[in-house]
Amino acid sequence: MKIIDWYIFKKFIGTFVYAISLLIIIVIIFDVSENIDSFLKNNAPVSAIIIDYYINFIPYFINLFVYLFTFISVIFFTSKMAGNTEIVAILSSGISFMRMLRPYLLASILLGSISFYLGNFLIPKTNEIRRDFKDKYMESLSKDKDRNIHLQIEKGVFVYVENYNSNLNIGYKFTIEKYKDQELEYKLISDRIELDSAKTGWRIMNYTIRTIDGMNERIRQGKELDTTLNLKPTDLYKIKEDFEVMNFWELRNHIKSEKLKGSGNMVSYEVEMQKRLASPAAILILTFIGAALSSRKVRGGIGMHLGIGIGITFSYILFMQFSTVFATYGNLSPVLAAWIPNMLYAVLGIYLIIKAPK
Repeated sequence: MKIIDWYIFKKFIGTFVYAISLLIIIVIIFDVSENIDSFLKNNAPVSAIIIDYYINFIPYFINLFVYLFTFISVIFFTSKMAGNTEIVAILSSGISFMRMLRPYLLASILLGSISFYLGNFLIPKTNEIRRDFKDKYMESLSKDKDRNIHLQIEKGVFVYVENYNSNLNIGYKFTIEKYKDQELEYKLISDRIELDSAKTGWRIMNYTIRTIDGMNERIRQGKELDTTLNLKPTDLYKIKEDFEVMNFWELRNHIKSEKLKGSGNMVSYEVEMQKRLASPAAILILTFIGAALSSRKVRGGIGMHLGIGIGITFSYILFMQFSTVFATYGNLSPVLAAWIPNMLYAVLGIYLIIKAPK
């Protein structure tokens, strides 16, 4: 790192921190005005509002818009350098344009690494506290699933619940079926299933058990049966965007587990996992687009560059939303949904770098 590298590096990081800090303050002010009624209605303590909600909201917000403000920061300070003829002086001194991009690369790798850590490890932890606060004082995040829930809880073991009440932790019309070599060997039918008070197992009420061994069949009935099943209450009701509290490894294991159980659409979880990988890469791509776009001195100055840059950024976000919708409700692969915008804008970045002043 030479002096000029440190100069560009510090301008990049400094502009980013300044821009994101200003926006965080503005967003918090608007969020307070929007949610003040909920806070007062539910008697939320001031300390909980500040610490549990807004302090934990900051990392989430930073990571949500990190690539947007990375791009705007690059556009802003690079345009200013171009307007002050600093880039002309740098290139005239014998430094190539590609060499000048080195501090941009290093700064974007730093921000991309921070984004990767925030999105995959820190934010899931802070989201646990923030979502608990939100569930208690703002809106309920849990919702009972539709009727007729079918799950595979182990290999060859299937359960059925007609409907489940998450408030009472009771499921009605419960059935377990066990298969061996595609042949039914065990079936339990009961009126209802209850989560016991210690929350360590399930209590099955008014049950009938059929055990089948070839041509032999036994039937046993009872009023109450305590059992430990590989079945969690959250398998039987929905939690709004529960992937927010899962780190990368937990999210990946959750997808595998739910697919084994035969759960419904896991596309939203798969898209989320891929977006956590694609977003840090977007920081690098948008950094090079911004540097190439704003390094040329134009008559419109910073305003012209910022206008074009904001347009490109919002078009990127629009592409991301379109691809996410096509993956969630269509047949588009979650991997493609998360990475198509990066691939398209990587091509744009290469073209702009080729056309940039040398």
